[in-house]
Amino acid sequence: MVDGMTKTIACVLYPGLTALDLVGPLQVFSVLAGVSPDYRVAVVGQDREVVDTDTPLGLRPSHTFDEVPSPAIVVVPGGGAPTWRAATDERLLAYLRQAAETADVVASVCTGSLILGAAGLLEGRKANTHWSHREFLAEFGAEPVAERWVEDGKFLTAAGVAAGIDMALHLVARLAGEEVARGVQFGIEYDPEPPQGPLDWTKAPHELFAAWTAAGMREGLAGTPLAERFLRE
Repeated sequence: MVDGMTKTIACVLYPGLTALDLVGPLQVFSVLAGVSPDYRVAVVGQDREVVDTDTPLGLRPSHTFDEVPSPAIVVVPGGGAPTWRAATDERLLAYLRQAAETADVVASVCTGSLILGAAGLLEGRKANTHWSHREFLAEFGAEPVAERWVEDGKFLTAAGVAAGIDMALHLVARLAGEEVARGVQFGIEYDPEPPQGPLDWTKAPHELFAAWTAAGMREGLAGTPLAERFLRE
């Protein structure tokens, strides 16, 4: 948690996650740590072995869960089928419950909020995730909210993938002030102008992602305690 007065921001790594869910906020927080001695960044996992992501890129934690038991801020990325599987990983869930007891902020990106839900941390709270999975938050007792990011107490949950960068910049502003957050934004030259323009949510490809979501749930939850709850015919 602390080296003197330094606060640790711990980004959680588990097999099969979406790389940008982790790396986007990690880059934002790493710039913050570079300009402010008040913060350091760690990537935490069950061990220090390289794990696969949903791209050809493998990633290695800098620390184990045991080495960073009480971070000031913990961030859980999301993904597809492997995230559903991670939501049944009792060692990961136990770490998040422990970290949440003393953390100032517990955050997630995309379907990472489903892992927080599975840990029992979102009961009665407003939360968000990737739009294709939002309905499942209610299964964990959360109130789904369609916003870029949602704050409820110490819990901060972002929408899908790239929303994690926005959420991280918002958190930097909260932690270190708007001037520093603007400086971090300049540091990563974050000024999005997507080639296809802003998203028109009335044209979201629900049918396409429904098949992807169902396939990911079947793969990720098969043989797990959550299978009976979510894999309904």
